[in-house]
Order: sequence, then structure tokens, then C-alpha cells
Amino acid sequence: MRVVGVDPGTKSFDIIGLENGRIRLDLSFPSEVVAEDPRRIVKAIEDFEADFIIGPSGYGLPLKRITDLTERDRFEMTLVREDELKEIPVLTGLQEMVNEMAEKGMNVWFIPGVIHLPTVPEWRKYNRIDMGTADKMAITVLGIYDRAKRLGLDYGDVSFVLLEVGFGYNYAGAVGGGKIVDGIGGTIFPGPAYVNSGALDGEVAYLMGGVKKWHLFWGGATVIAADEILSPEEFIKRLDEEPFAKAWEAMKDGFLKAVASELAVLGNAEEIILSGRLMRVEALRNDVKDLFEERFGLPTVMQRGLGGMAKEAAQGSAIIADGLAGGEFRGLVEHVEIKRSSGSILDYVRLPLEL
Repeated sequence: MRVVGVDPGTKSFDIIGLENGRIRLDLSFPSEVVAEDPRRIVKAIEDFEADFIIGPSGYGLPLKRITDLTERDRFEMTLVREDELKEIPVLTGLQEMVNEMAEKGMNVWFIPGVIHLPTVPEWRKYNRIDMGTADKMAITVLGIYDRAKRLGLDYGDVSFVLLEVGFGYNYAGAVGGGKIVDGIGGTIFPGPAYVNSGALDGEVAYLMGGVKKWHLFWGGATVIAADEILSPEEFIKRLDEEPFAKAWEAMKDGFLKAVASELAVLGNAEEIILSGRLMRVEALRNDVKDLFEERFGLPTVMQRGLGGMAKEAAQGSAIIADGLAGGEFRGLVEHVEIKRSSGSILDYVRLPLEL
């Protein structure tokens, strides 16, 4: 059996293909390819001849096949108004990609975000949308597999906090008893990500006079330090300069606050798992690891996953695809209750929305 998982990341679009639980396809495309030539990515997936595919799910949907998608579903996956699509070409490319897969009759499914899961108590969802997009949910599922395999544990015996530090957004998730019980997504994260500003102060939003979608791709550490989006490699080279050092401290401060919040929710976490592009940089990872182990007294480890080139979210999505198709990871997918996902990302908002 062959399955595919994808990660529509801010900087790259990654694909993992598994055959009987083993990596057989491992691709990473610059996100510009999604905007300029989405058919190229669809062809790569099609050529693998997968039996089951997890598509680019954005904010997520209760488990749904591509043939059942409505226009409302498509909107909820991206949450971008039609008149703003042209300002963010990658989102236009993603929509074209979904259209192409639908036209080809590919067996594509879309998976939930953290807020759709029944394992997250309802009271944590009020006035929230971004508790972790579908790719962050997939990363957390990969973390459950990772810790269980590494220590020889049953899924029900796994408890940890995961911190993902990506190019665009940060995320912290809480896992208790092998189930996702909370998440802090990038747009409510208590501190800047590399590109995204993190939680947006309501007063700032008010004074902006209207928040546009592109604002959610701005204001992070690289903007704080340089007023432009630099590569992480360039940013790291300049950490001895005061603006860059302060921006990195701002990021770490957010990490501390987010992880402390999730540790408080769990009460019995046994480990902190680090994930994401910036945590693959040894100097940054070691800085965060030392900080967490000193502050929280918990072992802090890097997520291992399945190996390969593609990012963790693609690996997690592939595991979910395999499990949903009845493969090697079936028990894990059943344990995290993805099939019981439900509702809309907007169900818990108690503020007036202009949709």
C-alpha cells in the first residue's frame, strides 16, 4: 500500500510517500513552485501512484474526501477573502492544486486542525481558530509516534509538550495520555515567530484599521531585526549584532511562555520535544534545549520522526494517511481520534465576523 502526506509550508512544500510504512518518496519544493506551477507538484504525487493522499489542509477540516469539498470548506482551509488572494500567490496556487487533484480523481483527503479534535476540551476553544493548523496537528501525531517508539511505550503512556519553530510560524502542543489536548497556533503564539508576529494585540489590530491576510506573514524576528525577510542562515550569522540578538531573545521569551502554558495544562509532562526548521540549526537548538532544561527540569529532545529530507509535517501527514488507509499506523490514528473530528473552525468564536 502506498500513501502520501504533504506539508504546505511557508518556505517549502514537502511530500513524503510511504510504501507499507517505509519512505519511498521524499521531495521538497520551494513554495514559489506552488504559486508558479502547482501542476508540477500534483504530477509528482500522481506519479507515485498512491492509494491514499493527505492533501494540503490548511487550517483543517473534519476528515473529508476531496469529492465532498464545498466552497465553504475551501474557504475555511485558507481563511482568505477572494479580493486578497492575488496578494498571496501561494494560496492561489494551493487552490489550483486542489482543483487539479479533484479533476484527476485522486483519492485525496483533508485532515483536521487541533481545534477539530474531540480530545481538546471545548472550553479551550472559545474565541480561538488557530490552535494549530492541520500540519501542526500532524507534527504532534508524529511526536506521539516518535516518543512511543523511542522509549518502547504504549501510545496511552505518552505525555509531552512539543515546540515547533518553523520559518513562518511557531506552535506549541500538549499531549496527555497519547492524545492532543491543547495547542497554541502561530497567530496566537505569545511571542514572535521568525516571520509572523505571533499573537496580535487587539489594540494594535484596532489601530491598524483593518487586518489583511498578508499581515499574518509579517512582523516576526527577521522583521524586528532587519525590516525584511532574511534567510535564517543570514539571521544566524548576525546574532552578534544587537537588533538580531534582541529579536532572538524575543523569540525565546515566546517559547518559554508557550511551553510553560502547555506544561501547566498537562501537569505531568515527561519531556519537551523540539521540531521545525529553525530547531534543525544546532546552535539555536542547543540554546533552546539548555534554556528549557534549566527552567523546566525536563529532558528536551529533537524530534526524530521517520528520517528523510521532507519536514516533520509531511511525515506526520503520511503516517496519518497510512493509518486511515488501514496500514501500519492504524492503531496510532485510531488512538488520536482523528476520525471523530468535527465542527467548523469558526464554531467557537463569540465575536462579530465579516465573512
